[in-house]
Amino acid sequence: MDLKDIQELIKFVAKSGATEVSLEIDNIKISIKSPTKKKRGEGGGADEDKATTIKQEPAQVMAAPSVSAAPVAAIAVSAPVADENSNYITIKASMIGTFYRSTSPETPPFVSVGDIIKEGDTLCVIEAMKLFNEIESEISGKVVKVLVDDSTPIEFDQALFLVDPS
Repeated sequence: MDLKDIQELIKFVAKSGATEVSLEIDNIKISIKSPTKKKRGEGGGADEDKATTIKQEPAQVMAAPSVSAAPVAAIAVSAPVADENSNYITIKASMIGTFYRSTSPETPPFVSVGDIIKEGDTLCVIEAMKLFNEIESEISGKVVKVLVDDSTPIEFDQALFLVDPS
């Protein structure tokens, strides 16, 4: 099973609506958990991040891939950052890693201040353990502020963008 097969499996599980899938092939164990909806007060729900675990027996070693384009949903939560920002939605990180605004230094950022975004648009890339995860928007609106510098480490649930939904 190579990286492409694993990526296709992750996409299939995400589209199928299954909540959890475990698979074992030739001493490789894969466990995929899809996001679940949870209510957070009156503000609506937010997706939890996808958890994908790949375990391998010590006798077998596979080369780690350098790039993965598996989309991962960002957590969007309505939270006032300050009084003047109370009508904005904060898009937060769904995982820890390194924040990148584009796929390489030569390419333009996915989004900039003033850009209009819609659901499913790629906002940034977060690198975690040599895998690059595209973070997609779950809301539509106008990007008001980018809260993180390019190529900086980020924490889970750290605010990344402010979006005006109006």
